[in-house]
Amino acid sequence: MTTVFPDTGVGPLLRDWRERRRISQLDLALRADSSARHISFIETGRSRPSEDMVLRLAEQLDIPVRERNALLVMAGYAPRYTQTPLDDPAMASVREGLDRLLAGYEPYPALVVDGRYDVVAVNRGIALLMEGVAEELLTPPLNAMRITLHPAGLAPRILNLAEWRADLLAQMERQIALVRSPELRTLYEEVAAYPVPDRADRGADGRGGDRSRERTPSFALPLVIEHGGQVLSFIASIATFNTPMDVTVAELAIETFLPADRETAAYLRERLP
Repeated sequence: MTTVFPDTGVGPLLRDWRERRRISQLDLALRADSSARHISFIETGRSRPSEDMVLRLAEQLDIPVRERNALLVMAGYAPRYTQTPLDDPAMASVREGLDRLLAGYEPYPALVVDGRYDVVAVNRGIALLMEGVAEELLTPPLNAMRITLHPAGLAPRILNLAEWRADLLAQMERQIALVRSPELRTLYEEVAAYPVPDRADRGADGRGGDRSRERTPSFALPLVIEHGGQVLSFIASIATFNTPMDVTVAELAIETFLPADRETAAYLRERLP
């Protein structure tokens, strides 16, 4: 995934990150054990930060590791974080761990996606929900956003599509603002242009009612989807690796779907014993 930065020095880029985090120069200086004067000099290009200072500022600003590499290069240093393909032998333990995690979560759905929302791995619960998805969307690389929002994908069966679609698009917008990736922007424009079935505006049961809300909690937006004539409700959660030192690992996200009611849990246990 390519990140595009304006043709400027490292200082203005660090200032942009600081302003987006809404942190003052003084606050950043205190966190990074520096001075507001030095931070100001770095941002205006009057002072070239050391490699250690770039990394300290990036850590305090919670900058993604891919962008930290770009900042280091802009400052005249070598990238610090590797980017190892997931199929590399060195990543065997990561792959095995993800497979065990997904299998352990069954019969409930879970999947792993990368920074472009391309699907890295799924379990049987996800495979069950994807039954009926058009073959064209299941040709690698599978993309979670396309499969979910495409009219030939899951969209016609998502009973609260208007809300779920809005949440997914907002998630993508936040990600684009964070990494400024042309690939993500292109994907966003594609999926945002997909037509929305009329059913999405007529309530969760498709007839102007909302029978699903009698069974789903109000503490989180549920995914309400129909499968085999059964209405299933899920609460989604996303997990990432703690303190990643590799770009590939840093951009992996594990999304799990917890049944929001007993009926959904029972249905999955019956279908996937």
